Amino acid sequence: MVVQAYILIQTDVGKAAEVAKAIAKIKGVTLAEDVTGPYDVIVRAEARNVDELGKLVVSKVQNLDGITRTLTCPVVHI
Repeated sequence: MVVQAYILIQTDVGKAAEVAKAIAKIKGVTLAEDVTGPYDVIVRAEARNVDELGKLVVSKVQNLDGITRTLTCPVVHI
């Protein structure tokens, strides 16, 4: 079963659109949009398991310039 999550991202001022565009190109990201509110970018991502999801966030998303904080929210399937 595929693990899905929303990744809520805070960016440096004025960087949201640039960050969303860069994240959208990452394998495993299904949606990346810049938004208003307490977070600047919301990402929908999927991976084969929780471990791979963690690697995607830590090694690919958090390494992008302009990101100051992330919060990963796994989707619960009931």
